[in-house]
Amino acid sequence: MTMKVSPRVSVHVCLCNTRHGKEGCPQYIKREGLTHLSTTAAAAYSPHKMKPEQQGAHAKMSTSSPLVGLRAVVSFLFGLFILASTASLLMDRGRESQVQLAVEHRHLEVRIAAAGNQESQVRWTGELMGEAASGSGEKECDLSVGRWVYDNTSQPLYSGRNCSFILDEVACEKYGQNDTKYQHWRWQPDGCDLQRFNATKLLEKLRNKRMVFVGDSINRNQWSSLVCMVESSIPEGLKMREYNGSLISFKAFEYNATIDFYWSPLILESNSDNPIIHRVEYRIIRAEKIEKHASAWSNADILVFNSYLWWRKQREDMRMKVMYGTFEDGDAKLDEVEMVEGFEIALKKLTGWLEANIANKTKIYFAGSSPTHTWASDWGGDDSNKCLNETEPIPDAGYKGATTDYSMMDKAGKIFRPLEKKGIHVQILNFTQLSDNRIDAHPTIFRRQFAPLTTEQIANPSSYADCTHWCLPGVPDVWNLFLYSYLVQK
Repeated sequence: MTMKVSPRVSVHVCLCNTRHGKEGCPQYIKREGLTHLSTTAAAAYSPHKMKPEQQGAHAKMSTSSPLVGLRAVVSFLFGLFILASTASLLMDRGRESQVQLAVEHRHLEVRIAAAGNQESQVRWTGELMGEAASGSGEKECDLSVGRWVYDNTSQPLYSGRNCSFILDEVACEKYGQNDTKYQHWRWQPDGCDLQRFNATKLLEKLRNKRMVFVGDSINRNQWSSLVCMVESSIPEGLKMREYNGSLISFKAFEYNATIDFYWSPLILESNSDNPIIHRVEYRIIRAEKIEKHASAWSNADILVFNSYLWWRKQREDMRMKVMYGTFEDGDAKLDEVEMVEGFEIALKKLTGWLEANIANKTKIYFAGSSPTHTWASDWGGDDSNKCLNETEPIPDAGYKGATTDYSMMDKAGKIFRPLEKKGIHVQILNFTQLSDNRIDAHPTIFRRQFAPLTTEQIANPSSYADCTHWCLPGVPDVWNLFLYSYLVQK
């Protein structure tokens, strides 16, 4: 990033080491053209600015012999040059210091404005959201702080109609959504740029590897997005998708690469493990049972977990039932805890499993919380419409929905942190804030319905409008650009 300060000085300020390399992001000032006199200094020594006695001396000097006059003029000009250069240098340094302070102050203002005044939100815009120190000791660019920019030139990254691997629950165009403006918004971080997506480059990174998304339908939404982002670069006959119970696999044969999704909405074994029939009256997790699910992802080279949606309260009195022991051994015990306590139980069990079973070379990511937009009154709309008929993002960079919970993300970061001492790093992908603004990008009524609509629903579209998942192409593509950045650059 280059900021012009004066005709003579260029100040190169490094704000983002994901955009510049060490050579492209210098920590010094480049100076140009300091050999000419400054206008201010020249004016100070103009004869027209001299006092009468000085003008007289000046005239006397001019009538002396040519040799003496020439020497005097040369000496005068040389002294003038030294003085002017010194003055110019001091002025330049002053300006450079002011520019650096202004840039640092502006960077701080941007981060504070985006973070808002919520304690957990502030923590996420600092410690956990990409401010980890890089190998050079510099701070990385925070991809999650920025703005949505309308861009109908480079967006979308693929065609939703042409991706044969898109899931019907998020194929909005296929199910009648003709207003595709939601596809043309590009995420622009402050101070840097997202890495431009290259499907071939990612597939090379995945050559002879297995990548597994583990979680709920939001994670499946992200999996479908990534598959659509890469599949168009693979010739027909060299790719396939297959279903095997809770496992959906996409295979790129030329690269011997696999991108899988595994249904495990509560991480642990639960009564919601059926990928099709999982709507139950109350939820039960088995506190000590993760091995059955883990066997499906234990040989993965890259793991992407997501588990927030199923821990949220659907009603005020909703609680999680936790089962210890087994019926077979006769020691079964059933407890009831707050939903967030169940979340902690699941993540601690996952942490223990990762510590005991995962090699250091395995890359592990934990996705941020995906916001829902059920209550339109949050942004000044009518609750009876939910997010139906919204056509543009919320422009306020600090917007935070009433149901957006940063505290659960904070808990996840704290639970995973002890793994660092074991050489296992869990990178959290923070896309919550940027997704919170996208009230326009949900399927609403434009999706496959998994159950026949009732007469009441048909009469009242907002009653079945989906304001939780995301149309594709759309917001999850940005989530995958974050993931791509880590996989390709790190």
